[in-house]
Amino acid sequence: MFQGIWNEIKRFFTHGSVLARLIGINVAVFIIVNLLSGIFYLADTPRYTDYMIYNLSVPSSTEMLFYKPWTVISYMFLHLNFFHILFNMILLYVGGRLFIDFIGKNRIIGTYIIGGVAGAFLYVAAFNVFPVFKNDLPLSVAMGASASVLSIFIAIAAYKPNVSIPLILIGPVRLKYLAIVFIVVDLISIHKGNAGGHIAHIGGAIWGLVYIGLLKKGLDPAKYVGNVVDSIGGFFSPKPRLKVHYYKPRPEPDDVYNKRKAENQKQVDEILDKISKHGYDSLSQSEKELLFKMSKK
Repeated sequence: MFQGIWNEIKRFFTHGSVLARLIGINVAVFIIVNLLSGIFYLADTPRYTDYMIYNLSVPSSTEMLFYKPWTVISYMFLHLNFFHILFNMILLYVGGRLFIDFIGKNRIIGTYIIGGVAGAFLYVAAFNVFPVFKNDLPLSVAMGASASVLSIFIAIAAYKPNVSIPLILIGPVRLKYLAIVFIVVDLISIHKGNAGGHIAHIGGAIWGLVYIGLLKKGLDPAKYVGNVVDSIGGFFSPKPRLKVHYYKPRPEPDDVYNKRKAENQKQVDEILDKISKHGYDSLSQSEKELLFKMSKK
């Protein structure tokens, strides 16, 4: 049973779409981190959970970030709360499907990564600039795919603002209005808690807008980043399935076939004549092989 489940997981990651793999990585990291946290809890070693989160979340302190530069990437795949990852993955799926349909699948991973980096940059910058965060600066960390996901959603909303999506209890709503709501909610929520998260969201949204502006001018940094990611690991490149092609040999012209058949028959007759005069053992190895080959036809 476990072998079958493992094979299904491998098939998902090797043949799934780019969007499916993005969602799959987030879900896999969520499950692994929470399983390890549960193990550390049962072992009465919660400090290991803190250490794990500390090394995966992006810190607001530039000094700490200097020693953990990888967190600028790792934080955008890290979730601890179920509803946090649920909302992000739903928004990623909805926005990602539209993004792929209108902008292209080879640009989504680049937009996700650059949007996440932009969110981390604005978060770190804000916590080091605004005095209100000075007491939180040494301890504050950010995690989650929200900035990356919002960059994708805002990008498609800027690219196709009048495309509508159906919402439960509301009906069809244009992307531009949803984008405005998301940005406004983050702006007015900074002082109400999770300031770092809301600021990171805004950073991702800004990148989504900037990217579409660049794309319309013929510049495509997201595609470049996506190509770099694929060249490094190839994880987000679609894996070609093995295809077997069968080719039928072209038939010989009648005159060529008849000539070859006559030559073969002449050789067989000579071999049979030799056997009748001197016995089978008198044949050479090549003559035996030819006789055996012709007897199969």
